[in-house]
Amino acid sequence: MKHLSGLDATFLHLETPEMPMHVGSLNVLDLPKGYKGDFYEDAKSFMASRIHLADVFTRKLALMPFDMTNPVWVEDDDIDLDYHVRHISLPKPGTNRQLQQYVARLHSSLIDRSRPMWEFYIIDGLKSGQVALYTKVHHAGIDGQAGVEVGKAIFDLEATGRVVKPPRSRPRGNGYQLGMAELATAALRNTAQQYVKLFKMAPAIARAIGGLAKPDEKAAEKDTAAAPKKFNLFAPRTSLNVSITNQRTFAGRTISLAETKYIAKHFGVSLNDVVMATVSGALRHYLADNNELPAKPLVAGVPVSLREAGDQTANNQASMILVSLATDITDPVQRLKAINASSTSSKSTMNRFKAVILDDFPTFAAPWLVSGIASMVGRSGIVNLLPPAANVAISNVAGAPFPMYFAGALVTCYYPVSIASHGTALNVTVQSYNGRMDYGLIACRRAVPDITEIGDYLLAEHKLLMELTQKHPAAAGAAPAPVPAKTIVEQSDEAAPEPVAAAKKKPAARKKAPVKVVARKAPAKAAAKTAAAKAPLKTAARKAAPKPPARKAAPAKRPGGPRAAAA
Repeated sequence: MKHLSGLDATFLHLETPEMPMHVGSLNVLDLPKGYKGDFYEDAKSFMASRIHLADVFTRKLALMPFDMTNPVWVEDDDIDLDYHVRHISLPKPGTNRQLQQYVARLHSSLIDRSRPMWEFYIIDGLKSGQVALYTKVHHAGIDGQAGVEVGKAIFDLEATGRVVKPPRSRPRGNGYQLGMAELATAALRNTAQQYVKLFKMAPAIARAIGGLAKPDEKAAEKDTAAAPKKFNLFAPRTSLNVSITNQRTFAGRTISLAETKYIAKHFGVSLNDVVMATVSGALRHYLADNNELPAKPLVAGVPVSLREAGDQTANNQASMILVSLATDITDPVQRLKAINASSTSSKSTMNRFKAVILDDFPTFAAPWLVSGIASMVGRSGIVNLLPPAANVAISNVAGAPFPMYFAGALVTCYYPVSIASHGTALNVTVQSYNGRMDYGLIACRRAVPDITEIGDYLLAEHKLLMELTQKHPAAAGAAPAPVPAKTIVEQSDEAAPEPVAAAKKKPAARKKAPVKVVARKAPAKAAAKTAAAKAPLKTAARKAAPKPPARKAAPAKRPGGPRAAAA
């Protein structure tokens, strides 16, 4: 029995039918050459041999009497894999857009709280001949970084997999649930411990709050002209900041990780700043299309990890900062610089509080009180009247820089599928994988019915930033910019407009099949192909990318292709 922390339990208490609080991912898989088996049955057997490697697969909730405090995690010794691992076949023609829409529909439904809170779906019927893996896990159990650790349990570095030691046999419990007296005693003990912990931290919290009144000496040393503009306490209201329904829409786009790193180094900013600038430019175009772009800059809510290095605990250890997206600035480079300044300022403030931010806090009576308030706020429409704190949620998760395999099938992409919430109808989460930056856009379908347009604008904005590296001087220490390589523009659906072509207003490009790839290697012997593919991939992941990637330096094995544009 293990108590949920205050932060973990918050994701349970805030959940409503309109606002499911689970996260997931969409992976498109290349089956082994000549594969003739039943991949669903193989995947189910594969998961049966792996679920003991991560707590999230084997634990379920035990609720407290009268919901007087947070529930606890208990081991489930009767896991029904036929329930947790499911099979879906797409109807013909099996396009990637159909896959996206089905994932959006699956992501709309709540997870059963009486079982371990995870679901895997094997989806076939894609006209490419590939299969897809869609996963969802409740956010009460993991955050972004913990999700990466869960991925290590189910993914392998080789198609042949690895030998996994089976779990030790344990005697099954006699009761399905813990006794009421035992739960009540544990609840009171945990609540008392939380209040003692809070009391002990009170002096440190007071010092941190008092420190805000003192000037930051390091910031004072910097040029005042570089200081970020102050943005209001509240963000401007847009069509993204409304009460949401339980219906979702999803899109995914892929951008080169090496190119993103190159842009960051060229302009002297962080990779995360480039991600936010790319989203900022896309939203600026999207809102301007309908004359909805506000005069004040949009604000992003950006999660910040509080996890110590090496901590692999399956829980939530994160906070959030607010960053100006500088959408009031027309010039993309100046907008990027402004985002960097705002992000740096917010991170500096967060670092001064980081040591005293609590992820576990007293929650007596919180389950029924917070749940009631969340339901009332969502259904009353008050969110449509109150000024939003942030216009969009943007998250960036560092993933594996090498190819991975699931049940022997190559994972070609790793699109995150996150949470849309009341007041923040759009969530953009990015995960790096194998030289890619996979953008997953999830939104309320009523608030953002045309999410694919935002995805196309993301690609166009990245392409523009790459072009501007040729027109602007490099930051100190960065090498002069050569001619940039082409962006990875993986089509999400064969029927949709080709993103870059759409930005150039070339209708003819709409009829072309999406054939853009990372790069093609010069012809070589098949025996040397595998060895040639791995080395440049790892180099691209480690280098600071002083130069944009050349086509000849890209790996021979594509990390994904037009068929793998799963979202």
